[in-house]
Amino acid sequence: MRYVIGVFAFLSFWSCKQATKPNLNDTSMNKKVVVAHRGASGYLPEHTMEAKAMAYAMHPDFIEQDLVLSKDDVPVVIHDIYLDDVTDVATKFPNRKRADGRYYVIDFTFDELQELNVSERFDPKTGKQFYSNRFPKGKGNFKLHSLSQEIELIQGLNSSTGNNIGIYPEIKNPAFHHQNGKDIAKITLDILSNYGYKTKEDNCVFQCFDAKELERVRKELNSNLFLVQLVEFPEETKHLEQFATYADGIGPWYKQIIDKKEDGKWIFTSLVNDAHKLGLKVHTYTLRADQLGDFKDFPEHVEVLLYDANVDGCFTDFPDKVKALLK
Repeated sequence: MRYVIGVFAFLSFWSCKQATKPNLNDTSMNKKVVVAHRGASGYLPEHTMEAKAMAYAMHPDFIEQDLVLSKDDVPVVIHDIYLDDVTDVATKFPNRKRADGRYYVIDFTFDELQELNVSERFDPKTGKQFYSNRFPKGKGNFKLHSLSQEIELIQGLNSSTGNNIGIYPEIKNPAFHHQNGKDIAKITLDILSNYGYKTKEDNCVFQCFDAKELERVRKELNSNLFLVQLVEFPEETKHLEQFATYADGIGPWYKQIIDKKEDGKWIFTSLVNDAHKLGLKVHTYTLRADQLGDFKDFPEHVEVLLYDANVDGCFTDFPDKVKALLK
């Protein structure tokens, strides 16, 4: 599997123009930031190195890394604090679940996590694959990896190809980590700094849903990175002015931007305009070609959000499709 993806990536490097560093301060509607959401997760199991290599070959502006700490304080690239919906942990370590029946990343050392096989996302209660038409569940030989390992992959490919693709890390559930005696923000920032990601010029966007923690990243931990405040619930959009005191952008769910459709025309909320007035960029999530909602097709989904609503960028499971449409 790794060799097949490697060949795909190699051929793609030669067929595409070299990517330049995105200008996050660019206000032109012709420059839209494309973030590979969990890698090329529409094609390969999310947050695997294979999905990241494939995403890199598609030339997004950034590749995303969701982060959770292991028992021995290694930032692991995985979407949730749980293991049982993307790995075979219940088979490998049946006695390591907590009282709630879930298996937590934080209860395993990094070496133990390396023993697990990663699969396409599924319901741990039923075993049913979440996206039925994606990579077949249980096939292949995919593993978990660390933030450092992924940075070295991306930086190595930047060096060998001449491209300049950035990283877009998100710390997951910092309050949970604090409750377990771990400071995921500080640990992550130290690693980013060691790899040269220190300022807004260093091609790294740092994101989090926890507003209190992201403000701490800016004001207490003194980070000079480009910060994006993720927004999950509509009521959180009332705090844009507060977000603007520490963040450089917001990352709202796209349904917070679209109000409704009348007479065949989409009506938008004021969120994007309100954010832009405060100097905040807007990177919306998540555009999926196999989860269209009320859109007739994926081109409409992209056009409505990136041009009609005038967001500055998007997270997508299908970075190749978005890049092709933008061209």
